[in-house]
Amino acid sequence: MSLPASDAGTPPPPRLPGATWRLLRGEIRLIFGRRRNQALLAGLSAVPLLLGTVLYIAQDSAIGGQGPGFVGRVTGNGLFLVVAALFMCLPFLLPLTVGIASGDAIAGEAQAGTLRYLLAVPVARTRLLVAKAVATLTLVLAAVLAIAVVSVLTGGAYFGLSDVTLLSGTTVPLTDGLVRMAGVTAYVALSLTGLIAVGLFFSTLTEVPVGAMAGTVVVAIVSAVLDTLPQLAVIHPGLLTHHWLDFAEFLRVEVDGGVLGQGLAVQAAWVAVFGALAWSRFTSADVTS
Repeated sequence: MSLPASDAGTPPPPRLPGATWRLLRGEIRLIFGRRRNQALLAGLSAVPLLLGTVLYIAQDSAIGGQGPGFVGRVTGNGLFLVVAALFMCLPFLLPLTVGIASGDAIAGEAQAGTLRYLLAVPVARTRLLVAKAVATLTLVLAAVLAIAVVSVLTGGAYFGLSDVTLLSGTTVPLTDGLVRMAGVTAYVALSLTGLIAVGLFFSTLTEVPVGAMAGTVVVAIVSAVLDTLPQLAVIHPGLLTHHWLDFAEFLRVEVDGGVLGQGLAVQAAWVAVFGALAWSRFTSADVTS
């Protein structure tokens, strides 16, 4: 997609009955039909299976029951494999998934030379951008859900599922634990929405999808690095990755909705800013490929 010209004088394409839903279904089929994305989903699903297998084999050794974060709790209750697997995927693998899906959304069409034909259907650019965003979010939700479902199945098979002991030592019934794990899964997925908006913006800037993908992942990495520097504590609450691990609230007796709400508000702010930038760029750029 090349650069700056406006088609402001062109009348908007007519709205066709059901066109938006057909466009959205088409985008979702397209994003799930790509073998690269299928491989990503398969790879992410394999993480809890591999982690659970390693912990099962090592549980009677000197390292059994040990590990960073929530990993050490898995051998006592397989339900914790959900938290452990998401904890391990969140720093890099899930941002990589977001980067690949969102960075390719517009730039991939431009590189393949199909973007101008897609817009000639006719499809309003705003609707197309929204459809791309929703399809990307759907893939990310599927990725997080795949990790959670495989974690429950693997953890149950290896270690069993039982009442959940929270961080305070309080034990809650298994059904309550499952609801809390669903909350963890939903929060992790929503925590990636800001990065999706960043990726879509980068995707509108170039015809090289790899560049948009790399830029999206770099933003997540830089945010995580900045979050570790105490000298920059004043900006930490607004960083993209600062609240990613707040899903631990679901493992407390009383879930603090204020903490979770603050994390989601930060994501909403990133979505608003970079979503607006992506819309402004995409609706004013001269599409030549």
